[in-house]
Amino acid sequence: MSKRMEFSRKIKALIIARANGKCEKCSAMLKTGEGEVDHILPCALGGEATVANGRLLCRVCHVEKTTDDIRRVRKSDRQRDKASGAVRSKSALAGRKRPKPALTKALPPRPMFVTSSLNEEAGK
Repeated sequence: MSKRMEFSRKIKALIIARANGKCEKCSAMLKTGEGEVDHILPCALGGEATVANGRLLCRVCHVEKTTDDIRRVRKSDRQRDKASGAVRSKSALAGRKRPKPALTKALPPRPMFVTSSLNEEAGK
């Protein structure tokens, strides 16, 4: 897994200046310090910390994008593991027969009612 590459202060300042106080996704007006600088292509998928790969987002847009990024990164991890043979695909396991659990010794059936000889002794 690659190390996360943070934006330098200079690059952050250039991205913020380019955005001109607006979210670059939804165009919402942002107060000073309210926006969050985000990677367009996440570091885990090969994105670099450059002005071209960064944008200023409001908090709501940033949360949505981060959620989508996590989903995409996990998918790429699964694809990599499947291609390298680290994990078998589910279809490869579908044809395998599983061993049946061992049967335990069956107990004799319990009597459903009390016999009449016991009833007579109880009545005495």
